[in-house]
Amino acid sequence: MSDEFKIEIVNPEKYFLSKENVTEVVVPAFEGEMGILKDHISIISFLKPGIITVYSKSGEDKFYVEDGIVEFKNNNLSVLTSSIFNLKELEKSKLQDLLKEAEEESNNSEINDQSKYLVDQKIEVLKSLN
Repeated sequence: MSDEFKIEIVNPEKYFLSKENVTEVVVPAFEGEMGILKDHISIISFLKPGIITVYSKSGEDKFYVEDGIVEFKNNNLSVLTSSIFNLKELEKSKLQDLLKEAEEESNNSEINDQSKYLVDQKIEVLKSLN
């Protein structure tokens, strides 16, 4: 019996990823890092800034995500996000630009607490990628 399930990641620009042979996915949910395996209970959760790690027989893929919704049902994982980057393809300059933007947003005196929390999460993740 196979331990594999399907993942689809979609953003407004394109159908980002579709993979059938996934064995585990770790997502940065608001509740904390969430590992998803085949036959996981059905869930819907919001994503916070962080790294999505996709494990499959062919290896490991990592993606930086800023927000989104994750749904797992009937061994199909769907991730809808407005901003996602493949870490293998993310250039150092783009990483620096994202970090600079986040730091400027964090220093805005009119930022509300929820936005401040999300921006601080984004800064922490981006610094860890440097």
